[in-house]
Amino acid sequence: MNEYFNIGKFVAVHGLKGELLLKHELRKKTSLKGLKAVFIEEKQNSFIPWFIEWAKIKSETVVYLKLEGINTRESAIKLAQKKVWLTKVDYKKFSAKSSPATLLGYTIIDNGNIIGEILEVIEQPHQLLCRLEIQRKEVLIPLHEGSLQKIDHKKKQVMVELPEGLLEVYLT
Repeated sequence: MNEYFNIGKFVAVHGLKGELLLKHELRKKTSLKGLKAVFIEEKQNSFIPWFIEWAKIKSETVVYLKLEGINTRESAIKLAQKKVWLTKVDYKKFSAKSSPATLLGYTIIDNGNIIGEILEVIEQPHQLLCRLEIQRKEVLIPLHEGSLQKIDHKKKQVMVELPEGLLEVYLT
């Protein structure tokens, strides 16, 4: 099964021929040259591919995209505000090496105890939140200078010191 990573969302329609503006969080300016498809999650864990006709850079974090089969402003509006996902292979190809999202798939370890795998990274002004799933419950782990101890890229581990009682808030 493919793993998919959220890279941003379609924020607006551009023009009358179905072009969309994709605001991405890849942390580098890119035209997405060579990318064949983006994915939209229609239902939970059901990703539908949308094939790219062309793409071009608008700014550091925005790309114009023209998708196959989307030829009118009205059809593009249906995709506006939808989250956009890439496969793991494409994500690694197009994201900056320093992007916080490179932590996806890393294991969080709190004082030597394995907590879980990072499923999503949510950027906030003063910290990152890592979304994990523990005992079928969503858990958000903050990463900031007070909690982050070390990142080991070779072992794909993030060592943290969590505030006492944080996990219990989610798990009880």
